Amino acid sequence: MPPGGARIRERGKAKKGTLKRLLRLLVKEYPIRLIVVFVCIVINVFTNLCSSIFANLITNCLSVAIPHSNPFTGRYTVVAMNMTFNTNITRLLIAMAIIYTVGIFAAWYWNRSMAIITQKFMNSMRIKMFNHLQDLPIKYFDTHPHGAIMSLFTNDIDTIRQFISQALPSLVQATFAVVFVFVTMLMNSIWMTLVTIFFTIAMFMNTKFIGGRSAKYFMKQQIQVGIVEGNIQEAIDGLKVIKVFSHEEQAGKDFDKLNDQLGSFATEANIHGNITMPINGNIGNFMYVFTAIVGFMMILIPGFNNVNIFGQVTAVTPETMPTFWGMIVAFLMMSRMFTNNVNTFSQQVVFIVMGMAGASRCFDLLDEKPEVDDGYVTLVNVKEENGKLVETSDRTHRWAWKHPHKATGEIDYTELKGDIQLLDVDFSYDGKKMVLHDVSVYAHPGQQIALVGATGAGKTTITNLINRFYPLADGKVRYDGININKIKKDDLRRSLGIVLQDVNLFTGTVMDNIRYGRLDATDEECINAAKIANAHDFIIRLPEGYNTMLSGDGSNLSQGQRQLLSIARAAVADAPVMILDEATSSIDTRTEKIVQQGMDQLMKGRTVFAIAHRLSTIQNSNAIMCMENGRIIERGTHDELIAKKGYYYKLYTGAFELE
Repeated sequence: MPPGGARIRERGKAKKGTLKRLLRLLVKEYPIRLIVVFVCIVINVFTNLCSSIFANLITNCLSVAIPHSNPFTGRYTVVAMNMTFNTNITRLLIAMAIIYTVGIFAAWYWNRSMAIITQKFMNSMRIKMFNHLQDLPIKYFDTHPHGAIMSLFTNDIDTIRQFISQALPSLVQATFAVVFVFVTMLMNSIWMTLVTIFFTIAMFMNTKFIGGRSAKYFMKQQIQVGIVEGNIQEAIDGLKVIKVFSHEEQAGKDFDKLNDQLGSFATEANIHGNITMPINGNIGNFMYVFTAIVGFMMILIPGFNNVNIFGQVTAVTPETMPTFWGMIVAFLMMSRMFTNNVNTFSQQVVFIVMGMAGASRCFDLLDEKPEVDDGYVTLVNVKEENGKLVETSDRTHRWAWKHPHKATGEIDYTELKGDIQLLDVDFSYDGKKMVLHDVSVYAHPGQQIALVGATGAGKTTITNLINRFYPLADGKVRYDGININKIKKDDLRRSLGIVLQDVNLFTGTVMDNIRYGRLDATDEECINAAKIANAHDFIIRLPEGYNTMLSGDGSNLSQGQRQLLSIARAAVADAPVMILDEATSSIDTRTEKIVQQGMDQLMKGRTVFAIAHRLSTIQNSNAIMCMENGRIIERGTHDELIAKKGYYYKLYTGAFELE
C-alpha cells in the first residue's frame, strides 16, 4: 500500500476543532433556519415539561373532590368540594390542548427543517469535495487508494448526515430538557432531586465505561468499512484478472477476512451499544421507585418535611395533603422525563464520535493543498495584422503564448510552434529515489520523438513532466522558449493532446465522448475528428450511431474501437503537440493498421512524443530515445541506431524483449 494510502485509512479520531468548524459551516449557510429550529426545539421541550405541570394541577383539583386517607387519624375524610372544580378542569384541558398543539407544530417544523438543512448541507459538501478533488495534484491520487477516497463520499458523508439530522437536534433538545426539568425538580423538592442526581451519576458511569467501548468499536467499524469498500472496488476493477488466473476462491478468502474483521468490530460495537440503553433504562426504573419511596416517606414519617431550592419547608398536614399528592405525581413524571433525556444524550455519543471522525476526514480532503499554479503565460487565439500577431476571440487554428511582463507592463505574443526542450532534468516521485537522471530531449516543431525502453525506464514520466503533473527536482522544460513553470497549467494542457494506452470513456453518447476533447466543438467537428481517427465507419454501424449510449467505460465496444474514440477525442482537441503513450500496444495487428492511419493523420504538422513497445510504429520518427533506468542511453534515427548495433538494434532484431 502507498504511504499516503495507509494515512487516509488510519485517521479514526477527529481532529481538534472539527465540531466547531462543522457548526460554523452550518450556521454560515443556514442562519435563519437554524434559529427558527432552535426556537421550535425550546418550545417543544417546554410543552413536554408542561405535562408534569398539568399533572400536578389536575391532581390538586381532583384531590379536593375525592375521599382520601388522613395519615394522622387513619380515617378517610372528604375535603370540602371546591365549587370552581369544573371550571378549573375545563380551563386546564383547554390550555393543554393549545400548548400541545403548539408543541406538535414545533416538533413537525424543526424535524422538517432539519431534514432540508441536512440534505442541502450534504449536497453542498459533496460538491465542495468533488470540485476540490479536481484541483488536487496527481500525486494525491497516486498515494491514496481510490476505495478510501470513495469512502469519503459515502461512509463518511453519511456519518455527518446522522450527526446533523439526528444527534445534533437530539442533543440540543436533551440538554434543554435536562436543564429545565432539573431546575423545576429543585423548585419542588431537594430530597427527591438528590435521589435523581445519585442515579443520574450511575447512568453516566455506565455510559462512560460501556458506551465508551461501543464508540471505540464503532470507530473501528467505520474505518474497516472504507477498507472493505476499497477491496470491493479493486476486485471489480480486476475481475478479468481474477478470472484469468482462477483466483476467485482466493479473492473470496481475502474478502471474507476483511469482512469478518468488519463483522467483528460491528458486533462488538452493537453489543456494547445495545446493552448501554437497557442498563440505563433499568437504573432509571430504580430511580423512579426510590423517588416514589422518598416522596411517600415525607407523607408517612412525621417530621420528614419537604424542602425546595428556595429553602421553603412544607410539612404534611390535612390542608397541604392535596399539594403533596400533586407534587409527587408531577415529580415522578419529571424524573422519568429527566432519565429519558439523559439516555437520549448518552445514546447520541456514538453518533457524535462517528460524525466528528467522518467530518474530520472530509475536512482533511478539503484541506489538502490544491495543485499549485504560479503560471501567468496564457494560450490565446491570434491572427496576423500588418505583420504582427493580434489576439482574437475567433477560433483561427493559430495560437500564441500571451506573455505579460510584470516589470514593464508590456505583453509579448510568442507563436505556438511546438518546440519543446527538456534540459538536464532530474526527477523523483517521493523525493528519495531518482527516477530520471540528467535527461535532455529536444523536439523541434513538427518532429516526432519516440521514447522506447523497458517498463519503469522513465518514458511516461517524461510526458508527465511536460504536462506539469509533477514538479521537477532539477533542470528545466521549455516550450517555445518559455519555461513551462511560467505557463498556466490549464493553458499548457490545452496545447497538448494525449492518447493513452488505457482508454477512459464516460457514461454518455459516442458524440459526448468525442466532444470531451473540446466541449465547444460542434457535431460536425466531432464527426470530422472521427473520420480523421478512422472511427467514423464503425460508429455509424452502432445501433444509434453517434447517439449510441456508452456505459461501464465503453464495455460494449472492443478495445480497438475504444482506442479509435480516444484518438478522435484528441483530434477534436486540435492540439499542436501530441503525446501518444502506448496507443497501439493493446490492439491486434489488423486494427493497428487502421489506428495507425488515424494517428498518422492526427500527427501531421504537429510535434509528437510517442511511447511505443511496437517498434514498427516509430521507424519514421525524427529521433528515437532509448531509455534505461531513467537515463537516455541511445538517441538517433531508426537507421542510425540500427547501424550502431546497440540497445535499439537488439530490441529491433529481437535479441531481447522490452519487458
